[in-house]
Amino acid sequence: MGTIIFIGLNKSGSSREAVKAANELDYYTVVFTNQEKQIQQRSEYKDVHQLTFVDLSNIEEIKKQINILMDRGNEIIIITSFVAKYVQTASMLADEYCENYLSTEALAIMENKEKTRTFFTNQSFTPRFKLITKDMPFVLTNQMLIFPVVVKCASSTGSRDVIFAENMMKLEKNVNMLRSKDPSETIIIEEYVNGDQYLVEVLVSNWRVLIGAVIKQEITMGKRFIVTGYGVLAEVPRNLEESLLELIETIVTSLEFQNGAFHLEIRLTEDGWRLIEINPRISGGAMNKMIQAAFGYSLVEETLKLLIGETPSLVKFTNHYVFTQYVILDNKGILEKVTGKGRAAATPGVVEVYVKPKSGTYVTPPLSMGHRYAYVIARGDTLEEAENIAKQAANEITFHLRRE
Repeated sequence: MGTIIFIGLNKSGSSREAVKAANELDYYTVVFTNQEKQIQQRSEYKDVHQLTFVDLSNIEEIKKQINILMDRGNEIIIITSFVAKYVQTASMLADEYCENYLSTEALAIMENKEKTRTFFTNQSFTPRFKLITKDMPFVLTNQMLIFPVVVKCASSTGSRDVIFAENMMKLEKNVNMLRSKDPSETIIIEEYVNGDQYLVEVLVSNWRVLIGAVIKQEITMGKRFIVTGYGVLAEVPRNLEESLLELIETIVTSLEFQNGAFHLEIRLTEDGWRLIEINPRISGGAMNKMIQAAFGYSLVEETLKLLIGETPSLVKFTNHYVFTQYVILDNKGILEKVTGKGRAAATPGVVEVYVKPKSGTYVTPPLSMGHRYAYVIARGDTLEEAENIAKQAANEITFHLRRE
């Protein structure tokens, strides 16, 4: 039977949507997970035909499980991952076990912020940056930097370990804090870029660039940079689209990226685009659902078709402005209950309301994107209308906490 193996899975979001899409394409779905909780909650993953507990840091253990599948008669069509930390691992395995249309070398560059910055050092879209490797003493002078700056770990995902520093004292404190967490990690210090931030979803099919969505982001700055709002543009201004295509084609050509999916987070400055980061997969969270609400197609399904060797299509069935409002908390504590979800869902224009944690969960103000606890997706005739609907509905949702 035609089998798609997924390395890693989140309970909700793009990675879960991808498994559902594989089902709809009539493939046998196998998920390798290192989360015991998912095994314990097996009944909640009915769209997964086989859920196997594997140490995902152990390549030989993963190969052992793949060989068991093959001995049993499963035909491995693709091995993939829609979870940030396992994209390169999945591609390496695909190189060995099935036809892989992706470039593992390119994915390795995209997946690691240090490699991304180094590879694109001479491109105009790269912000000024400095790398501090594990063996390098942290010695800086004000002459080397223009504050404010952003400090991040090379392997950070979901805004984890990405910190704003407005002066040398804060910079030294943050670098030392990151170093104490992982002394072997490379730390990146880069200029803080002013300008509107956009997320761009991209598919590349035999060198042809397909823009899946252009999304304006709303960022809340607390202890971390947390994206709390996503505005999907039904119409992209021509000058914006042309400059985006030029940027994307430069990236695709430089990386020799013939086939695959990635998303960019970029800022539009007075001097053009600046690349904040690039990731070799669709963005997580509600991304697939908000694109589907806007344009009527499933980006994860089209990505799977691309991985299988088919030609993806991003023809729009609908064309709506969509805004997704995420809910974050100001306080920490044990969640007792959530109220207002029904009122939020009943708001005209709302497409979906999702609340992540169950009662009894410990919740906290955000230190990563994983600490966003609910979202509302809304449609409108304009971006402003969609945004107003989503924010109004999100305000109906209240998290009742028992503080410790």
